[in-house]
Amino acid sequence: MIFVAETASGDAVTYRDTKRYLWLLSLTPPLTPIIAVAFYFWSGENALFTLLPLVYAYVVIPLLDGVIGEDHANPPAEIVEKMAEDQYYRILLHISVPIYWLGLLVPAWFVGTQNLPWWAVLAIAFSAAVSSGTAITIGHELGHKQSKLDKFMAMMANAITGYGHFCVEHNRGHHTWVATPEDPASARFNESIYAFAAREIPGTFKRGIAHEQARQAKKGLSFWHWKNETLQGYAVTLVVDLVLIITFGWTMIPFLLIHNFFGWYMLTQANYVEHYGLKRQRKDNGRYAPCEPHHSWNTNHIISNLMLFHLQRHSDHHANPMRPYQALCNFEDLPHLPSGYPGCFALASIAPLWFKVINPKVMAWAEGDMERVNTG
Repeated sequence: MIFVAETASGDAVTYRDTKRYLWLLSLTPPLTPIIAVAFYFWSGENALFTLLPLVYAYVVIPLLDGVIGEDHANPPAEIVEKMAEDQYYRILLHISVPIYWLGLLVPAWFVGTQNLPWWAVLAIAFSAAVSSGTAITIGHELGHKQSKLDKFMAMMANAITGYGHFCVEHNRGHHTWVATPEDPASARFNESIYAFAAREIPGTFKRGIAHEQARQAKKGLSFWHWKNETLQGYAVTLVVDLVLIITFGWTMIPFLLIHNFFGWYMLTQANYVEHYGLKRQRKDNGRYAPCEPHHSWNTNHIISNLMLFHLQRHSDHHANPMRPYQALCNFEDLPHLPSGYPGCFALASIAPLWFKVINPKVMAWAEGDMERVNTG
């Protein structure tokens, strides 16, 4: 599709979004657990196929990122609003939500009905978690929108892993305190991902509950009122998980525990790499300077960006949180990650290797000034 706009001087500007239909690749993460189950039966019950989604996420996508490379192109400024108004991109987000639910329900049925070796149960649980944790990307994108339908779909996306507090925590907490020592969702310099997880998961939960409690109180409502959007999300998760346990038996309990926890950890991995070591400066009045593009790590790797609805152009997202994914832009002179998110997640899992690669980049960005580094 070709977008047409005018400059301030009246000149015509045209732009073709060459990635318009490539965004359909974003549907592959929730489909991989389903494909793994299909290949299991097609191959005569070869349980090795339960590993397929993990190999796809942590091996295939990073390799494709390395081979295909990056896309630094931006839509012209005059076109951004036109792209933001195009409903095709929004519809794609909505379509992905039920597919992500299938990425949980099909593996749950598979575990509940097949006689699998223990390691295959673990593999498909982690595989489903990778899919469902990625669904929070949809909750993240739609959670920034104002329409009731978008907010409902965001809640349904986050409910797959039981992350009902995400939207209120992210919008009111993280976006306020990002790249500061006070933010539990911003990783500190020399903090391993495991130490970060121990701080981030409970910290964001407590902050999310506090913000929802304050939001309810402002409306004159109890925290336990049915209009509590966080509790609505938890209720969806609870009902679905109970139905699965009742339907398929006790094997669902370890499956769902692994699925939900590692689904949360998928978001932890993203939070870890997005702002690692970066810090906003305090002004003379004691307040932090506004968040700018250089307070987030950016990456333009094409394949993983298509899978994650441009989440990796995180610098523009924090500078312009209401800008939809298809219109997010690249900026010059930003801190850049060495790979897309999946590759960085794998790198971060080995703390010494992560520090060796990323710490020099932090110091180069800060120009050796530790006051610009988030050390806690």
